[in-house]
Amino acid sequence: MIVNTCGFIDDAVKESLDTIGEALAANGKVIVTGCLGAKTAQALGEEGGGEANLVRQIHPSVLAVTGPHATQEVMDAVHTHLPKPHDPFIDLVPGGFGEAGLKLTPKHYAYLKISEGCNHRCTFCIIPSMRGDLVSRPIGDVLKEARALFEGGVKELLVISQDTSAYGVDVKYRTGFWDGRPVKTRMLELVQALGALAEPYGAWVRLHYVYPYPSVDEIIPLMAQGLVLPYLDVPLQHSPPGRAAPHEVAGQRRAQSRAHRQVARDLSGTGHPFDLDLAPDLRTPI
Repeated sequence: MIVNTCGFIDDAVKESLDTIGEALAANGKVIVTGCLGAKTAQALGEEGGGEANLVRQIHPSVLAVTGPHATQEVMDAVHTHLPKPHDPFIDLVPGGFGEAGLKLTPKHYAYLKISEGCNHRCTFCIIPSMRGDLVSRPIGDVLKEARALFEGGVKELLVISQDTSAYGVDVKYRTGFWDGRPVKTRMLELVQALGALAEPYGAWVRLHYVYPYPSVDEIIPLMAQGLVLPYLDVPLQHSPPGRAAPHEVAGQRRAQSRAHRQVARDLSGTGHPFDLDLAPDLRTPI
């Protein structure tokens, strides 16, 4: 049995550990993967845990523990403890979406992850400590996967990452190649290419986790042209100066957010939810 875990908040940690215990009681052979698998007891504030893996400390009988995005490690562990018999009927089945591989979502929509990690160190967010700094996928690989998904029948492509607006920052917007032509590893060029790919298939592209960077202004005209859906789920945070991370300049963020409200379908989310007096404009209906 494989248990995928989350270590984002204390409740998620407890639920993950409880689920592992239930799986051990029911099956006895358990492989643990996901965010919690990469955390030490010390990192999660457990007393006396040191650098020991928290999962192994609490559930020492698990067969293997891996971190997130460790598909090959999980499969290696599975095959180590349960050798895969040869089945010609299954082994010859191709991937459901060709180069995009197998997807667990219904056929009409799929997620397209363009990067991993985040360069910011917000006081309210644990993501960088678990996922690390921003690492953008090569734009050619992203577009290749997108085309395979559209060819496989996907009608709504959901672009995701921890910080979609920052795509390409880590590689200084390096020029990649797609269909033999140069394309910058940057959000604007990515959205343009995705929109062009989607059009012949009657599909559409939806962006998630788009933060109000000034560069997002360049995406607004593409929404007006129909290359990408006019949708922004903008997570906004606010806090007293002592709690805010250095990059959170309130005036710039609020001014940018007002502009994005012209196209945003929904605007919600606060980092420190009890500080509403510091940002009354965040409560204004769209």
